Amino acid sequence: MKSVDIQVMSEESLIERYLKGDENALGQLIQKHQSKVFAYLIKIVKDEEVANDLFQDTFIKVINTLRSRSYNEQGKFINWVLRIAHNLAIDHFRKKSKVHMIHQGEGDEFDIFSVLKLEIQNVEEKLITQQIHSDVKRLIEELPEEQKEVLKLRHYSEKSFKEISEITGVSINTALGRMRYALINLRKIIEEKNICLMP
Repeated sequence: MKSVDIQVMSEESLIERYLKGDENALGQLIQKHQSKVFAYLIKIVKDEEVANDLFQDTFIKVINTLRSRSYNEQGKFINWVLRIAHNLAIDHFRKKSKVHMIHQGEGDEFDIFSVLKLEIQNVEEKLITQQIHSDVKRLIEELPEEQKEVLKLRHYSEKSFKEISEITGVSINTALGRMRYALINLRKIIEEKNICLMP
């Protein structure tokens, strides 16, 4: 009986063979896509050594997912691999950043919006900053209504505390207090959820 040529096998068949113990099938999968994955990582991180590390991490995650039999993608295998590479690259940028949290003022006050206002250096950081904005908006929704209202008026509508006082019908000191507690509570939520922020 003629042996199967894995060079012409579909990705689904290669994955199936690998799960049955055929290590060559995995090698073929990696070989088929390694240049595209590596080129993608280089484009993002612009550092060959870092790209090499992320490339290895990507396929370690691919292997672990396949072995755990939790791979159930309906689309192309390469698109799934590139998503893993992309997420690992974003994790790299976040870990590399020295700015995770910015403390301002006295005590434990924390202004998450200082992170968002830092200068964006490149396209990759812009992408990550957009994701952080999305994360922050989601976290704000977990705040008490009064704190959420003041925070949104201040940072998204750019109202002064005098204007906020007039809109909400509370004193300026009360508005300032709600803002302070909103920022403190945001910090607590971020720490509890172990969220990492970077500019």
